[in-house]
Amino acid sequence: MTDREFENQFERAELPPDLFTHEAHLRLAWIHVTQYGIDTAVKNVTQQIKRYTQKLNAVDKYNHTLTIAAIRAVYHFVLKSKSNSFSDFIKEFPRLRFNFKELMACHYGFDIYKSPLAKRKYLQPDLLPFD
Repeated sequence: MTDREFENQFERAELPPDLFTHEAHLRLAWIHVTQYGIDTAVKNVTQQIKRYTQKLNAVDKYNHTLTIAAIRAVYHFVLKSKSNSFSDFIKEFPRLRFNFKELMACHYGFDIYKSPLAKRKYLQPDLLPFD
């Protein structure tokens, strides 16, 4: 599906759950960062993922720190990118797809995946800022 179709389906919380993979999360961040800028991307994506998880009765899976950290990581690489499409972007920066946990470990000295506080509130990186 096109970026616009993907964005619209996700915004309406109609995207089939099996399609919302890690790569799809990165794609959503990339679409919003490139179309609306970092501040609006953070606002839109966090609101949309919260709404999506509510619709699926999976609110416990939402992690506020991880969501914002992913958006900020995508933004960091967008600033360096020469790509005009998400598929080219993710090929240009495969670390986002294949080594994401290790990437997060460069920024956080604690486990943001398991932290109850990180799930509810955005925690700034304690090791290395995103930009």
